Amino acid sequence: MSFDKPRVTVRENVVYGVGEGGRELRCDVYVPPGEVRNAPAVILVHGGAWRTGDRTQLRGYGFLIGREGYVCIAPEYRLVTESPWPAAIHDVKAAIRWTRANAESLGIDPDRIAIEGNSAGAHLALLAAMTAGDPAFEGSCGTPGVSTDVCAVLAVYPPVLLTAGEYHPAGVPWLVIDEGSADDTVAAAAASPLTHVRPGLPPTLLIHGTADALVPVQASIRMYEALMEAGVPVDLHIYAEQPHAFDLQPEFGRQNAAEMLLFLRRYVRQPATATV
Repeated sequence: MSFDKPRVTVRENVVYGVGEGGRELRCDVYVPPGEVRNAPAVILVHGGAWRTGDRTQLRGYGFLIGREGYVCIAPEYRLVTESPWPAAIHDVKAAIRWTRANAESLGIDPDRIAIEGNSAGAHLALLAAMTAGDPAFEGSCGTPGVSTDVCAVLAVYPPVLLTAGEYHPAGVPWLVIDEGSADDTVAAAAASPLTHVRPGLPPTLLIHGTADALVPVQASIRMYEALMEAGVPVDLHIYAEQPHAFDLQPEFGRQNAAEMLLFLRRYVRQPATATV
């Protein structure tokens, strides 16, 4: 991965959809240097326990991945403190639809859209990839009738199992998303990416640290095992003694970007040739 290429440019505050009450949903677009035509795209979904964070959180990945010829779209989504679940996943689906619908103006190939997320954003990225076309998760925030399929999903320390009331070594409490329904086992299961594992899902990259006290490393291990059993191409990278959000450390952030770029080259760039 080269770090001496011309600069990525950023188009900020681009409206990609409208939520309830006319709430504009915005994203930042990281544009690779040079003329961009038929390029692959990566949607970057920030974390923050579904209740904090913003679209600038993955700015570093926008630049590191953008330098290698990928158009990166970093959307905001409605946090649960603003709109209850499932608004967040509806917004992420709207960002995918907007990206595909605007492929020509963005200079991207609509068949080569990947999605990446960290923490809660990784949960949303996995859930979006696994429920493409499912009306229970699609929502109506913008660009109706456009596919939400993605060709690959990259998840960094992802919550994959939401638990209502009971303890599970790979689980995260459902009440983090919905404080008012701590015992809603049906909703928790529906929102758990593990529930939706099946053959034919897009290739998946999982990254985690063994010292993660917020999302146990067993979450990524369980997801890896489930995807392997379903015959889905999946990579798992585990970093010893690293906590949640370990990629905020520059050396780990760059290494994660390198792992992502290798994965993207294998499953997103190589199936077709981009011209940048």
